[in-house]
Amino acid sequence: MLKRLLDILLVCMALLLLWPVILITALLVRVLLGGPVFFTQVRPGHNNRVFNMIKFRSMTNETNADGHLLPDELRLTPFGCFLRRSSLDELPELFNVLLGDMSLVGPRPLLVEYLPLYNTEQKRRHEVRPGITGWAQVNGRNNLSWEDKFTLDVWYVQNRSFVLDIKILFLTVFKVLQRADIEQEGHVTMRKFTGSTGTLGEKRDQ
Repeated sequence: MLKRLLDILLVCMALLLLWPVILITALLVRVLLGGPVFFTQVRPGHNNRVFNMIKFRSMTNETNADGHLLPDELRLTPFGCFLRRSSLDELPELFNVLLGDMSLVGPRPLLVEYLPLYNTEQKRRHEVRPGITGWAQVNGRNNLSWEDKFTLDVWYVQNRSFVLDIKILFLTVFKVLQRADIEQEGHVTMRKFTGSTGTLGEKRDQ
């Protein structure tokens, strides 16, 4: 109850302070990347309940001659890179928090297709609401292996507290200002999870 009240209070304060930034970002996305302004995707949340996560779009919709989307590295523009490195693309998720789909702090919501790939321990990351930021995000983010990321997510589930959430929020501010751990080395986006015992692919969601 306290965590939910804190989420609502902080998100309302953030929206009051950041609405000009959100508006300007939306206009720039529309002008520089075209429509739609928002990228929505179904993600699993608390107890695997799916919801539509909202982000600012950071890639173009360019396709090849066959009508298939071009590779991520060809669709990610300098402006899109700026959105990701500044974390401005995450701002619309504040509305997911208001709706109760997400929390400010928790394991990041990943793809629905990953659900059958988790082992028993990794599935515990869905025992809480997913977050805009989390313990894995302030301890390496996209520079972590999938296994390390899931280990940190489960550690958070087991040790979550009001004090830990406040610590993560403060650490997130420093990470955003440093623009650290946004991209994996040699990749413009996070490599796809194919299971803890499998190999990692090259492509991920936007």
